[in-house]
Amino acid sequence: MRISQSVLGFLLCILVTACGNKPHVPSQSLATDAAQKAQAQHVVASLLAGYSEWQGVPHRDGGLSKKGVDCSGFTYLTFRDLFGVQLPRTTSQLAQTGSPIPKGRLQPGDLVFFKVAKGRHVGIYVENQKFIHASKSKGVMMSRLDNPYWQGHYWQARRVAAL
Repeated sequence: MRISQSVLGFLLCILVTACGNKPHVPSQSLATDAAQKAQAQHVVASLLAGYSEWQGVPHRDGGLSKKGVDCSGFTYLTFRDLFGVQLPRTTSQLAQTGSPIPKGRLQPGDLVFFKVAKGRHVGIYVENQKFIHASKSKGVMMSRLDNPYWQGHYWQARRVAAL
């Protein structure tokens, strides 16, 4: 009986000591997470500010101005002007740039691609299923990935730059 009380006391001591120790979480990890969130918020704010300047600009094949812009031109200008990142000019070149990203891991600034009736279409992911793009029918606008039209035509997403 005496041995079992000793063993029980020893085990209880180990249990209390182990429970009192908090798991070590590196402070660098927390700082990195906070920095990534702040950076994502900065990208979203920049994209929304840029969108407010371009909203409603009509679509024009090959266009690169506020008189008219196409989807890849809008993407090209947005990355160049807001982030200082030089991207290819065409949708087909953009679709081969950077790294493929699963749809469930989209981050602000990722490119989203669609297969549409007359070729390919590109937009820029903002957040919460929203992306900005130059639509042929409505010009520069914001749409939702979960819209049935865009869901049905979704092709791929790519991360082209660390923003």
